[in-house]
Amino acid sequence: MLAQVEATHVTGGVHLKMGTRTATVSFDPARRLDVRVWDSNVNAAVSEDRTNATLSDWFGRPVKLVHMDDRATRVVGEEWAGEAAPVGFADGFPVLITTTSSLADLNVSLIAKGQEPVGIDRFRTNILIDNDEPWEEDLWESVEIGGITFDLVKPCARCIMTTQDQITGERIGGNPIQGLAEKRMSADRRVPGVLFGWNAVPRSEGTINLGDEMRIVTARQDRWPMKIRA
Repeated sequence: MLAQVEATHVTGGVHLKMGTRTATVSFDPARRLDVRVWDSNVNAAVSEDRTNATLSDWFGRPVKLVHMDDRATRVVGEEWAGEAAPVGFADGFPVLITTTSSLADLNVSLIAKGQEPVGIDRFRTNILIDNDEPWEEDLWESVEIGGITFDLVKPCARCIMTTQDQITGERIGGNPIQGLAEKRMSADRRVPGVLFGWNAVPRSEGTINLGDEMRIVTARQDRWPMKIRA
């Protein structure tokens, strides 16, 4: 159901919409809640009781909405990034980079299986690169976009959430897990499962815009090892 919620930034908070239901949420920095994201403990701002009651009604279970404000901190990825990187409530890294040609290649596999193609929204990417060669990103060690260098530090193993339609929240349409299994199954035990996209860490701050060019800064000599299935 969470996939059906649309969030829009408004002054002092966020506006939420799910179908015909709406809620405008604000956060009081003095209201705090300790939350856990994987192995990270975060002291985050929590929304008012009225909002939490409304959202609990939407989802049919007790929930609380929290915000990673300026007082909340979380750093991850030192094993892969070389130094710990600040991140919000994402799985493990600040940025996910994907490419249009890799999505197109995945959809070729899905169509060959008699399944419907999927959109990039299934993968909840942050930066989508328009390119020509499928899986070219496996050889990018670092790239520059809009004056910001991004280190691609770890391939992203994909979970069952990619099988859900991001508009309806239903598990319908093509199954990316099945489409990726033939040639994108990791052979490295450190990152098990099927892979799509790369987790990245920005090395400076700035603004990037739709249409900015991407430049490869450094390249890898070898691709990530894969199990190839017939």
